[in-house]
Amino acid sequence: MALKARLPLPLLLFSLLFVTAALALPKEDPELKKCKHKCRDERQFDEQQRRDCKRSCEEKARERQQEGGNGSEESYGEEENPYVFEDEHFESRVKTEEGRVQVLENFAKRSKLLSGIENFRLAILEANPHTFISPAHFDAELVLFVAKGRATITMVREERRESFNVEHGDIIRIPAGTPVYMINRDENEKLFIVKILQPVSAPGHFEAFYGAGGEDPESFYRAFSWEVLEAALKVRREQLEKVFGEQSKGSIVKASREKIMALSKHEEGPPRIWPFGGESRGPINLFHKHPSQSNQFGRLYEAHPDDHRQLQDLDLMVSFANITKGSMAGPYYNSRATKISVVVEGEGFFEMACPHLSSSSGSYQKVSARLRRGVVFVAPAGHPVAVIASQNNNLQVLCFEVNAHGNSRFPLAGKGNIVNEFEREAKELAFNLPSREVERIFKNQDQAFFFPGPNKQQEEGDRGGRAFE
Repeated sequence: MALKARLPLPLLLFSLLFVTAALALPKEDPELKKCKHKCRDERQFDEQQRRDCKRSCEEKARERQQEGGNGSEESYGEEENPYVFEDEHFESRVKTEEGRVQVLENFAKRSKLLSGIENFRLAILEANPHTFISPAHFDAELVLFVAKGRATITMVREERRESFNVEHGDIIRIPAGTPVYMINRDENEKLFIVKILQPVSAPGHFEAFYGAGGEDPESFYRAFSWEVLEAALKVRREQLEKVFGEQSKGSIVKASREKIMALSKHEEGPPRIWPFGGESRGPINLFHKHPSQSNQFGRLYEAHPDDHRQLQDLDLMVSFANITKGSMAGPYYNSRATKISVVVEGEGFFEMACPHLSSSSGSYQKVSARLRRGVVFVAPAGHPVAVIASQNNNLQVLCFEVNAHGNSRFPLAGKGNIVNEFEREAKELAFNLPSREVERIFKNQDQAFFFPGPNKQQEEGDRGGRAFE
């Protein structure tokens, strides 16, 4: 009996030691965890590349610790930041061996502060080389931007079929309800397309409707009774069962070289004609336009709804900023447009002044976050924001600006900044300083929109990273 009474004591001591050791283990840097997760999920990596990728993640984590941080920002924490969306905020609507479609959660679900854009959704399509994306229609208006690769997009409406060959920088509108399918016509490069959608049926919610298909993707024809389909299509049930029961590979599948060539050999129908109106509905290539802002620190390309009918009724502007490494864009703010930004390439960070998150009235909370490929961040109208590229790479950011009609961008630094436009007396009364001291600050920067970033030595001539040509 005495022996039985003593047995639990060593077990208890062992349990206490185990719990103490577990509590003593350092928690993994959340940035490190996300970085390793991306390494593991990168389909193009072999095992050695995955190990190298994880080792690089660990080195970056050590650098952050040496700088005195653990991956979180000094101000509003990234996990609580309602304006920043990362991998965990996307859901996979489609996932096959050949590609996937990731859909960002509803903006308003994250925070009521984003209710102004709750009827816009964001999605990203990734497709391997020489793949086919099955025909579907959407209960939403779509605007597509080709972030990487080459595709052929085919639309069908009113007994007409039109195909467009698109490439990096192309924007194309897909009207709601229009059957559309596409291919990645490149033999080596993956296709990345960023989509912004405006639902037309249920506000803030959209679905893809697949007619062609079988079990995966499931065809909507299968929702009808066999009797109805037999009568409508004038065929026997066994034929229907074969047609709508064969496909099980998903909506993104591998295609042979011959089929890819046949689908991409030419553009069909009147090229670049807006078939449901009269103006061009073909792709707009941002990089074929003259940049609206350009210097050695970056370039900004814009497609404005006033210039392109495809964007007018959506009240949407599409822009692309390529910020030279070590440089920055802004600070500035939009008068009425909310900017939804997607990091296409590179790394950096952004900072924004927000009155809504401040604990006291009349003050501002600094909202900031690290940026890397795939991160989405939102700058609401009126919110001053600056975006900074890392010292190592150019930062490329795709932007969708909602409520673009009548919007003005107000610069807060450099040429044309708002303070320089104030009258002398207004400067003195506002800052409680002589106007010359105020002007000494706000007239010192001679560049516009793009500037050398923090801790960057301004380089002469064309040395260093350059923006997209």
